[in-house]
Amino acid sequence: MGKTADAVAEGVSIASAAARLSVRNHILVATIANDETFDLAQISPFARETLLSLAKEQEDAAALARTQRKRAWGKFTDSDGTHDYRDRDMRNLRKRERQYRGVAKELRARADDANAVRELVEEARDAAWGDVEANLQRRLKVEGMRPDVDPDYEMMRGARMQALRLVDLPRLSAHRRTLARSENAGADPAEEVPAE
Repeated sequence: MGKTADAVAEGVSIASAAARLSVRNHILVATIANDETFDLAQISPFARETLLSLAKEQEDAAALARTQRKRAWGKFTDSDGTHDYRDRDMRNLRKRERQYRGVAKELRARADDANAVRELVEEARDAAWGDVEANLQRRLKVEGMRPDVDPDYEMMRGARMQALRLVDLPRLSAHRRTLARSENAGADPAEEVPAE
């Protein structure tokens, strides 16, 4: 497994990426789905809790490695499976426990460091806006595509026309029938729009 310090650094890097992803998703939901403005002060507690939660996972993994080590002590028979440890596995389990504890310690230190939390939120915000930008670029490319610059226009034309005939026109026809019935009955036509 290499040196403990290297394994801890790698574990912290992986946990930081997971924290950034979680905070990024939180930002996207808050700003897009809930129509809130981005506020570092509101996101920071979530980021801190995310780091603490990941630290707790590492501490739980360390406790499990310790339990497995205690169970393995004095067992010299062949193991029955991957997680059936024996006395010869004690060294690796001890090393694994130290690594988990090292990652947890570093994550807790970052959670208690306001600058580290702010940096995590800023990286997550940049990733969130990068996702938004990429989605907008894709959407604009599709929406703004003209037949003369779309290399797949002729190939996809048949599928688009079939979708028009099989989906869009029947839906439009059903909507018009609903509107006509609503006008005859005096109901509000907006309440009877057919589901898509």
